[in-house]
Amino acid sequence: MTPVELSRTVLRAVRRAVDEGELSVVVPARAVVTSPGPGGCGDYATNIALQLARPAGRAPRQVAEILRTHLKGADGITDVAITGPGFLNISLSQEVARTLVSEIRLQANRYGHADTLTRQVIPLRVPHDTRAEVVADTLVRIIATQGGRAEVHHAEPVNLRPVPAPEDPALLGPDAARWALLHLAPHDRPRITADHLVQRESNPLFRVRYAHACTRALSRNAAALGFDSAPGDVSEAQDLLTSLAEYPRVLGAAATHRAPDRLARHLVTIADALLDFQHTVLPLGDEKPSAAHRARLALAEAAGTVLAGGLSLLGISAPENL
Repeated sequence: MTPVELSRTVLRAVRRAVDEGELSVVVPARAVVTSPGPGGCGDYATNIALQLARPAGRAPRQVAEILRTHLKGADGITDVAITGPGFLNISLSQEVARTLVSEIRLQANRYGHADTLTRQVIPLRVPHDTRAEVVADTLVRIIATQGGRAEVHHAEPVNLRPVPAPEDPALLGPDAARWALLHLAPHDRPRITADHLVQRESNPLFRVRYAHACTRALSRNAAALGFDSAPGDVSEAQDLLTSLAEYPRVLGAAATHRAPDRLARHLVTIADALLDFQHTVLPLGDEKPSAAHRARLALAEAAGTVLAGGLSLLGISAPENL
C-alpha cells in the first residue's frame, strides 16, 4: 500500500463516519500521510483527526477514536494507535511490503507511471538558455510518465524560466552538469563547482549513483554465494519502503508542477535510506543465506531499479560499478 493508497483509505474511513452520522464534516479532498514523528509508532501517521476536529465540534482525540474504528478493519492495516493530541499511527501488514517490492520488480522502469495527464499537451516555452533547455528536456520525459505530451518552443510569452547558471556547466561533464542544473528548484541559482564531481558522501549525486551501484554489487555477491532474491518480510527497512512507496507521488508532482528538482531530491532520499540498509543484505561470516536475506536483496534490487529509472528520467547515467 503506497501513501497515496493509504490516503484514500483514510478518506474512506472519514466518509463512512460521516455516512453513519458519527461526524458532521465535509470530507476533505486529501489526507496527508507521512512517516510517524517523534513519539509516534507504526509505519505511517496522519493528522486528519486534528484537521477535522474544529469543523466537527469535537476534541481531536475523539475524532481519532471514531476514525480508528473504521481504519482497523481496512485491508492491509494491522493496527491503528492514537498518539499525542490525536495523531493516527497506522501499522501495515508485511504483505503490503511484499506487494510493493513485487510491483517494482514487475513494472521495472515503468514504476510510478500513471495516466493523470493523459491526452494533455503541455507547451513549454523557454528562453535560449542552457538551464532552461535542460529542464525542458527533462520535463518532456517526466510528463510522459504521467501520460502527457510536452512540446518545447523558443517563443514568447516564456512560461518556463529557471534562474540561469552563472557559468557554463559543460566542464563538469554531462552527468554532473545535468545534476547541477536540475537538483535545485528552478528559482534557485545552481552551483557550477567541482563539488559535483567528488566521490564522497557530501556529494548527493555520488550518493545516488553509488547506492545504485551497491545494489548491483549486492546481486553479484549474492549470486556468488548461491542465492537470489525473493520478496518477503523487510519490516526493519521502513524508511526505504516508505521512500519507494512515495516515488509515484513524487514523480506525479514533478510532472504536474514542472519541477524535476522534486524527483532529484527524492532520489537522494531513497539512496540515503538504501545506504543505511544495504549492510544487512548479505550473510556475515559463516551465516547461511536465509529467507530474510532473500527478502532484503529483493528490496535492495527494487531500490536500484527505481534509482536507475529516476536517473534515466533526469538524463543521467546509472553505472553498474562506481
